[in-house]
Amino acid sequence: MHTFYTPDIHGKIHQLEKKESQHCINVLRLQEGDRIILVDGKGGYYKAKIKIPDKYKCTIEIISSKHGVGKKNFRLHIAIAPTKNINRFEWFLEKATEIGIDEITPLLCERSERKTIRNERLEKVIVSAMKQSVKAYKPKLNRITKFSEFISIKHSSTKFIACCDKKSNPELKELATKGDDTLILIGPEGDFSPKEIHHATKNGFNSIQLGTSRLRTETAGIVACHTVNMVNQ
Repeated sequence: MHTFYTPDIHGKIHQLEKKESQHCINVLRLQEGDRIILVDGKGGYYKAKIKIPDKYKCTIEIISSKHGVGKKNFRLHIAIAPTKNINRFEWFLEKATEIGIDEITPLLCERSERKTIRNERLEKVIVSAMKQSVKAYKPKLNRITKFSEFISIKHSSTKFIACCDKKSNPELKELATKGDDTLILIGPEGDFSPKEIHHATKNGFNSIQLGTSRLRTETAGIVACHTVNMVNQ
């Protein structure tokens, strides 16, 4: 069954918003009586059927619902410098959403090559990946934040900073603990500056590596995401 994102579901009868209605009726050619799945991004998972196949306000009827679907006993937050090629950053968002992530903060670092992003476009990438992987929870995407500002915020999570050139650092898989809320910093393609690494460690971030290979920013983000999810299986 096809999956649609609709964040505000109340009652048994519901209307899809315009974009989702057009995708449902114009693109997928679904008709009255066809069964679909709805996710609200807050843990709600709904089985439904099309009642009125209107391309602007498709009316659906809820058949059954579950809440807290896919809820985990840990949270994963990755703060990562957007790549110069935005397609690579979008790829990271897509795959991290599919694997399982709760929050993403784009970081503005000393060596960042990309200093602006369009959150509206990136939100669409996340929603698309959430629907494709049938996730009931939508990851939170924060505004782009300066590195110095971000590390000064109090975080209750276990905190790590991935450093490319610190081969003596322990690997993330050795330090990540099952059930812990985890925050990981991933730097730009030129890595974090020594000053940034120093400030992060002073603020309670543990220096780690993500393996023996030198990884692209977006690949490092995926390795970190996958490692924490594997530890929590």
